[in-house]
Amino acid sequence: MKKLFLILVVLATVGCTTDDVTPQEYTLEILPIRTVIDMPQTVNYNDSYVVNYTYYLPTNCHTFSDLYYLTEGTERTVAVISRRINPGGDVICEDLPYEEIQGSFTFHVLNNTGTYIFKFWQGLNEFGQDEYLVYEIPIE
Repeated sequence: MKKLFLILVVLATVGCTTDDVTPQEYTLEILPIRTVIDMPQTVNYNDSYVVNYTYYLPTNCHTFSDLYYLTEGTERTVAVISRRINPGGDVICEDLPYEEIQGSFTFHVLNNTGTYIFKFWQGLNEFGQDEYLVYEIPIE
């Protein structure tokens, strides 16, 4: 997760935007993935699979920015990157009701043997440690 934080800091400082919001007016935040829908039980070499997931936007100042998708060997770590407009001036952030938002990504199987491990970031526990929803998907 330290890599995730470092990447977000870099993106926040060197990122570009075509909107009216300048980089100083927003920050990037990692949001947990709440549920995973339609995760395959097994995968086949050279096939593609759509993985659907849900997350919440905590306030009206948050918008979806990108999907954090880190590949390390056959392990994939996934989380949502949101752009949060910083409150101040005319901007007032209000909590949103917990309405699940669905997103998806396509996973292409490049290995022909072994197991893929998907780790969906669920947030921090009471001890400040990362928690993940983990799926181990064998390649057939």
